[in-house]
Amino acid sequence: MISRRSILTALASAAFALSGLSAPASAQEPKVQAVASFSILGDLVRQVGGDRVEMTTLVGPNGDAHVFSPTPADATKVSNAKIVFVNGLGFEGWTNRLVKSSGSKAFIVTASSGVKALKNEEGHGHGHSHAGHNHGDLDPHAWQDVANAKIYVANIRDGLIKADPAGKKTYEANARSYLAKLEALDVEVKAAVGAIPKNRRKVITTHDAFGYFAKAYGMEFLAPQGVSTDAEASAADVAKIVKQIKAERIPAVFLENVSNSQLIEQIARESGAKIGGRLYSDALSDQSGPAGTYIDMIRNNVQALQGALSS
Repeated sequence: MISRRSILTALASAAFALSGLSAPASAQEPKVQAVASFSILGDLVRQVGGDRVEMTTLVGPNGDAHVFSPTPADATKVSNAKIVFVNGLGFEGWTNRLVKSSGSKAFIVTASSGVKALKNEEGHGHGHSHAGHNHGDLDPHAWQDVANAKIYVANIRDGLIKADPAGKKTYEANARSYLAKLEALDVEVKAAVGAIPKNRRKVITTHDAFGYFAKAYGMEFLAPQGVSTDAEASAADVAKIVKQIKAERIPAVFLENVSNSQLIEQIARESGAKIGGRLYSDALSDQSGPAGTYIDMIRNNVQALQGALSS
């Protein structure tokens, strides 16, 4: 005769076994190993990938991808990745060499694919020429137009689905939710810039990272450097900017988180323009800063511009 204690023990054992079998598949599956070239792109991937993706970013917060030099440790990260996200448009001149040297078999996604690229100087509103930059004829800073960020998100979604078909529904849902937020952000930016008097929508930044923003939202950005930070502005470029500030009564100059502040401080002193704040161009801030995500970055920049130019 089977005792009551034996029956209870058997039932407990069966329940334990069934609990293991019924654990959610996501808890048992390894996360997709993903690498993004720089922090802004890394955040966009996180928004779409969610919990299914383990993200590694090569150029971190406040880092300058223009002058980044990959290390053997970076090659290992790329080698271990299942999918690698790059901006493209010549932004990361080092990625092809890095991927080749790593021996990685990862799926490569160019996030800017499908963007209508601006040529260097187009949308910036000035005619300075800058030698020594390695971006070719295209301006790579396409993410500064929120409409382009939506294209990035679609490319990220599609890339993740190819790398991880089992996560298709998750990636589609995450992308759909995030695209709605970007749509609202685009409307917000247009309204904020629209509140700035037209004759004051002209500013100075260190390098030409805001051409897409300027074209999309009706502003003008001038800079003594070109689209890259990897070369010094000449004395002639600085003098020309100072002269233009005085002639056109440009109200403000802005620091950037990836550039040396001395250049803008010099221009402010010589021109009499005020320093309007810090803009985030090619990198996010750290998580404790004002631009820890892409959406926070755009909002921070718009608030800084509006605060300096509205009166």
